[in-house]
Amino acid sequence: MTDPALRALLDERRPTRADARRNFDALIEAGRAAFAEHGLDASLEDIARRAGVGIGTLYRNFPTRDALVEAVYLDEVAGVASFAEELDDAEPFDALAAWLRRFADYASRKKVLLEGLNRDSELLQACRGIMYESGEPLLRRAQAAGEVRPDVAIDDAVRLVAGVAGVAFPDAEQRERVVDLALDGLRTR
Repeated sequence: MTDPALRALLDERRPTRADARRNFDALIEAGRAAFAEHGLDASLEDIARRAGVGIGTLYRNFPTRDALVEAVYLDEVAGVASFAEELDDAEPFDALAAWLRRFADYASRKKVLLEGLNRDSELLQACRGIMYESGEPLLRRAQAAGEVRPDVAIDDAVRLVAGVAGVAFPDAEQRERVVDLALDGLRTR
């Protein structure tokens, strides 16, 4: 993960015992899938079942639905932020485009999660900052290579891709094509 604050936010929620950690992580994965499939009204019993744990284990880790939604959101942000670190060896524009595609995938799912979070919360503001900080070096590197327009800010690129990703598409292939069109708009003319 790129930011110590994000790591701390996740680690303070994650149990220390290995078996409890596995259950915690399984619940986050199951929550992600259930929320994507059924929205915020996904059954907590179903989430526990998908994770292979009892409902008591779910409530021990996440005393409220909001706590689970928040943990899933943090995990999503951590995944996108840490992905930026994996792109050091890629060509500048390819690295930025790969990160923005990963962000688009996240953005296509986050709408449901955001409905369950207070948009003015410190957590949400911190996550937004972390997300931008992880993508900013990729944008600057692509701009320094002359591959991305110099007038583009990370906020512009993220909002462009998030706007495209937030639209309902009949299938993932069309969403990817439209994201590619948006990415082409970032290129130097």
